[in-house]
Amino acid sequence: MPPTFHAAANLADIAPGEVLSVSVAGVDVALARDADSTLHALEDRCSHGEVALSDGDVFEGTLECWKHGSQFDLRTGRPRQLPATEPVAVYPVSIDEATGAISVAVTDPHS
Repeated sequence: MPPTFHAAANLADIAPGEVLSVSVAGVDVALARDADSTLHALEDRCSHGEVALSDGDVFEGTLECWKHGSQFDLRTGRPRQLPATEPVAVYPVSIDEATGAISVAVTDPHS
């Protein structure tokens, strides 16, 4: 069964190198746009500190948690820097090139 995409934001809402917190179908998602403008969607909860990753920083292909410095790979959600040892969920992203509308296919990572 193909994933169901839900409206999340607009490309104009998030500049390269920034993170945006959105709720998609009841799931908290961190939309991270890396330096080359690629958009990624990750679970907006650090697997170590239980805080919002969307308050962190994007750099070198990672999203760094503001609380303890854990870094998560934008493509896989796997931790690259301790203290986190568990990955966060990543979600497929779709962008309508004509309108800039961003859609994300989410599943509840805790179900």
